[in-house]
Amino acid sequence: SELTNEWISEDLKDQRPIAVMVDNEKTALPHYGLSQADIIYEMMNSTLNDHITRFMVLVKDYDSIKQLGSVRSVRPTNLMIAPEWNAIVCHDGGPFYINTYLKNPYVDHFSGTFSRVKNGKPREFTEYILTGDMEKNFKNNSSIDRSYNEYAPTEAHFQFASESKPVELSDGEDCTLVDLPFEHNDSQLDYDVESGTYLYSEYGSKHLDPGNHNKQLAFKNVILQKMSYSQLDSHGYMIWNCLDGGQPGYYITNGKASQITWTKTSDTERTVYRDLNGDEITINTGKTYIAFVADDVWDELVLE
Repeated sequence: SELTNEWISEDLKDQRPIAVMVDNEKTALPHYGLSQADIIYEMMNSTLNDHITRFMVLVKDYDSIKQLGSVRSVRPTNLMIAPEWNAIVCHDGGPFYINTYLKNPYVDHFSGTFSRVKNGKPREFTEYILTGDMEKNFKNNSSIDRSYNEYAPTEAHFQFASESKPVELSDGEDCTLVDLPFEHNDSQLDYDVESGTYLYSEYGSKHLDPGNHNKQLAFKNVILQKMSYSQLDSHGYMIWNCLDGGQPGYYITNGKASQITWTKTSDTERTVYRDLNGDEITINTGKTYIAFVADDVWDELVLE
């Protein structure tokens, strides 16, 4: 897999990933299918409600997940990040600010075309991608390619280490706790030595996936990006300034953290992560968590 460096069926080799917008309000819990995702982005979704975050979940082998979500609306930033993966954005509408971005030829999306699950919650928390939903969408939208198209990445998104020689970050600082300055849900990742992964918690509890035997969300790689954002109106809508160069960040794996920089020059160009010597970093095989951390709370980030 070009997303994780893990073995996948050759039938999936050219299949584009989907980028699913997943609600992260407490009412939306539990999430289904996230433990089977390849890459998960977490970022502030609104400047209101204590800067509530939302997930964008990248999945290559989506047909293997019986239930994924719940699915919510998209924001302009996600329509600038998903194209670097040639991913198909799966969402349910969004504010009028997205309209210009949806017109870009490199943006493919399915909106509000997934299944409803009776779960006793308000309607906005009931939409999920169920088995067969993606096939139905492709049949109804023949212009959207299931396979990589002309806007596909021309180079590997990540440089992966061989599994026989994993990245150890021997010169990095010890990091067995990542406490993110996300006031609304208190996102936290704790290093588990036995599995060699960072286990995700929020709202004071382990993030468990009832769609996958209550497995806790776990990541081999953690990438943090310091980023500024622009306020769009007084209703909380905002956009991340994700097109920028040489901005600070961290790469975290195997109990260590190293300072990095990140650069992204256009919607379709991949975000490149470099060490402080200017060399592109190498990451470990496995799932990756990427967080956008606002520059005005970056100093509140806790790594220890």
